[in-house]
Amino acid sequence: MAAATIGVVGAGAMGAGIAQVAAVHGHPVLLADALPAAMARARTGHQKAMAREVDKGRLSREAADAVLARLTYVEGVSAELLAAFAPCDLVIEAIVEKLDAKQALLRTLEGIVAPAAVLASNTSSLSIAALAGACTHKTRVIGVHFFNPAPVMPLVEIIPAITTAPDVTARATAYAAGWKKVTVLASDTPGFIVNRVARPFYGESLRLLEEGVADCATIDWALRTVGGFRMGPFELMDFIGHDVNFAVTRSVFDGMFHDPRYRPSLRQQRLLEAGWLGRKSGRGFYDYAEGAITPAPVEDPVLAQGIADRVLAMLVNEAVEAVHLGICTVADVELAMTTGVNYPRGLLAWGDEIGAATVLARLQALQYETGDDRYRPSVRLRRAVQAGVPLGDPRRYP
Repeated sequence: MAAATIGVVGAGAMGAGIAQVAAVHGHPVLLADALPAAMARARTGHQKAMAREVDKGRLSREAADAVLARLTYVEGVSAELLAAFAPCDLVIEAIVEKLDAKQALLRTLEGIVAPAAVLASNTSSLSIAALAGACTHKTRVIGVHFFNPAPVMPLVEIIPAITTAPDVTARATAYAAGWKKVTVLASDTPGFIVNRVARPFYGESLRLLEEGVADCATIDWALRTVGGFRMGPFELMDFIGHDVNFAVTRSVFDGMFHDPRYRPSLRQQRLLEAGWLGRKSGRGFYDYAEGAITPAPVEDPVLAQGIADRVLAMLVNEAVEAVHLGICTVADVELAMTTGVNYPRGLLAWGDEIGAATVLARLQALQYETGDDRYRPSVRLRRAVQAGVPLGDPRRYP
């Protein structure tokens, strides 16, 4: 039986990576982009990626050439050019993170592909229901969120809208699993699992900076050494890019009706306004110019522990809240955070290791001291402490 034809619209880092994943696993793939330069970068990137696979002995030259032969590049996204996507069984859009642009593209695509074809969005935080709402056949629209770089990162979040047909969810999950990806099922809420639960890693670290508790280098050092994270929050935000990171934070904040838990940072907004986007622009929280001196952290173990304790309490609380609100299961939140953002352990297990009562006490103290509702403990956290059950207990309890 011939492999399903996959379409990807958007040849940026994410779209090109998704196209590569599908082609490596035997699918004919069509990749389109409005910008010729983006298409040229994608084509060159695919050639370099296959050359690396051959050099490392993971693919023969013949197999690598076969992968490249399965990739077809469509230069443009007009309806006439996208007509080439008619044979696709699954089309994944990975264009700019703007609702109106994605809605317009999906409307165009649904008039081209077969009625049974799945239309998926790689959005990181936009409403899948809003995307589906622009289409006549809403039941076949779903979120399929990869992580960058798509060929390397194992996690894919599957996000059905309230209008998505169950068989479409099953098919999207099967495609991702067939591409050797780890899948988790997320509710269609702002940020889904990973981008919602991870917000305190950035937000609480920014709050610590704004309060003058420590500088960027010290907070990064504390969360690497005490927390065990691969990168500190400020170096990670610089790596991601403040245009991307701030946009996700703002999207989650707006989508959650300005819940203070997700409040953006004015400090980060000023970096964005100044054009200090991080590594990509040569300056962010750190200076990446040639010869720039990296600031040294204050290596105070007591301060580092305090920083880690505060950020971890917020992260654990957010993971608990995600389960409490039915955004995901206990198993999926643990899997999502360890495979999607490489956290050293699942946050619920981490909270149990710290002690649920200790996490609760830290949050209550912060809420009392600051009067800020961002520190309010999850109802599920309170109930877990009262009932004496682990945070990782999958049961719902009164």
